[in-house]
Amino acid sequence: MKITISGKIGSGKSTIGKILAKKLSLKHYSTGEFMRQIAKDRGISLLELSKIAEKSDEIDKLLDQRQISIGQTQDDFLIDARLGFYFIPDSIKVFLDVTTKEASKRIYSEKRADENNQSFEDTLKNIKKRQESERKRYENYYGIDFTKKSNYDIWIDTTNKTIEQVVELVFTEIDQIKKI
Repeated sequence: MKITISGKIGSGKSTIGKILAKKLSLKHYSTGEFMRQIAKDRGISLLELSKIAEKSDEIDKLLDQRQISIGQTQDDFLIDARLGFYFIPDSIKVFLDVTTKEASKRIYSEKRADENNQSFEDTLKNIKKRQESERKRYENYYGIDFTKKSNYDIWIDTTNKTIEQVVELVFTEIDQIKKI
């Protein structure tokens, strides 16, 4: 079984992905982790890496190729990747939505060192910049809107839900799809 989890920044993609992969005994991958590693290796923030990616497709090509390779060479995995639905079309496609304000609360409370958020307001501003950067890149490079509901089999708003509630909702929906 191939599962791709997409979603907005701070929606819980990686958290839900890790828990769900474990629950389903699947290998877990994360392009967010891969991006964080690239940024760390270069000694820059994720926002700075996103700005570089706006000017050059080098970063996106690295991420894209990784997803395509996983999708073509493996059968049982879960990947949290904003464009996983696009690069692994034979997957069960999940989208996690969240308000920008709630995403900012979540990310700021995690105190992610690699995101350099000094305050809730900085976090909110940085999320908006990252979202706009990604929206532009995906539109320019691929002509797609990753937030379009018709791209997905499952769509869940995580704003007012606990991690456990989201995991259970996604698990139940996947189970229903597998039975069809």
